[in-house]
Amino acid sequence: MANIEILLREHVQHLGKCGDVVRVRPGYARNFLFPNGLAAEATPDNKKLMARKRARLDVEEKKRDEEIEARVAKITGVVVATTAKADEQGHLFGSVNAAQVSELLVKAGHGIAEKDIRMDAPIKTVGAHVIKIHVHGERFAEITVNVNAEA
Repeated sequence: MANIEILLREHVQHLGKCGDVVRVRPGYARNFLFPNGLAAEATPDNKKLMARKRARLDVEEKKRDEEIEARVAKITGVVVATTAKADEQGHLFGSVNAAQVSELLVKAGHGIAEKDIRMDAPIKTVGAHVIKIHVHGERFAEITVNVNAEA
């Protein structure tokens, strides 16, 4: 059976954005997209309505992207410092984890949640460590955490 053309009313992951005309199998359209209000038939009238909605969504998306970029620029390059007990070789007796980094960022005036801090493993050595902060979607910012040994 041949694919049919439909007009997406909402963003559908792995298929397209609102206002896109895509070709899908009839069963997918009939059983999932149409009942959930995600798509409509690709008629000229529907295309005109979706063009207006798409223009409005593009403006909103551009504004949201600018806000995300501003947050990334604000967070990127932030340097926070902490002290911990360490031996002579610079190995910490404990570690610095995401919760502690989050507290340091809150004290520095950046409200970053612990779940947004991306660390492969806790910090266990003295020195400067670069850590990624999840901002939105695929956007990340990088900060530096300086770990100093207690005197």
